[in-house]
Amino acid sequence: MKISEILAKGGPSVSFEVFPPKKDRPLEGTKEIVAQIAAAAPSFMSVTYGAAGGSTGANTRAIAEHVQKSCGVPVLAHLTCVGATRESIGREVESFREAGIENILCLRGDCPPGIEFPGNAAFMHASDLVRELSGKGFCLGGACYPEVHPESAHFTDDIAHVKEKVDAGLDFLTTQMFFDNNVYFHYLARLRDAGVTVPVVAGIMPVTNGRQIARICELSGTSLPPRFRAIVDRFGDDPAAMLDAGVAYATEQIIDLFANGVGHVHVYTMNKPELARRIMDNLAGILVR
Repeated sequence: MKISEILAKGGPSVSFEVFPPKKDRPLEGTKEIVAQIAAAAPSFMSVTYGAAGGSTGANTRAIAEHVQKSCGVPVLAHLTCVGATRESIGREVESFREAGIENILCLRGDCPPGIEFPGNAAFMHASDLVRELSGKGFCLGGACYPEVHPESAHFTDDIAHVKEKVDAGLDFLTTQMFFDNNVYFHYLARLRDAGVTVPVVAGIMPVTNGRQIARICELSGTSLPPRFRAIVDRFGDDPAAMLDAGVAYATEQIIDLFANGVGHVHVYTMNKPELARRIMDNLAGILVR
């Protein structure tokens, strides 16, 4: 099933992100984890991709195929394009098609440290990948940053780049994580004012490890509201307490989003089945409406 069809239903819905094992690592352990997460019955699941050159591309494809064929959950395969050629992207896309994958999240990807790609490279931006894949039968998604992409100098420039991607052929957007719902609401209003009309799925990360959050926020440009900082400061060194607090905070965010008309939420699970299960249990009465 195409993600655009799921989003057209209006929600509420919850989807999950998982990641494949690193290159040359066995797939079986990750397949079992993914199956446990799929058992929580998300609307769909996304599978992340490697950095430049697609270092985990084969594993992404294998896990995505497992999600869809063995777990029975619609799948969204991530695809990064930085450093890729038209030929390598063509091969990857055809392998997705052969695996029955209908949905692709089009991403630029991160440039490896110390490597610069030539200005005439085939894919300098995610919008280049979107143009390459548009009209080829896939449902295409893209990423957006409610608190501005870390490499954008101005909010208006960032919004313009998002609109360029959408105009190139995106069917929907998924946001980077945020911890203050007002950030999402203000961002959505700016997108709509700019003429971006596709669904914008809200990305939520339940934080269960206080030591990781600072690094994650540094990479993504995400800010931490005082209320959330207090939770991390108080419970961050206690894994069991941080799991409870992280799930509770994320659940409250999701419920508030649904209550204010947001139809679809995407949860960054970090490959933790218990986290996925507990969030879905907390939302059981809401998701059946």
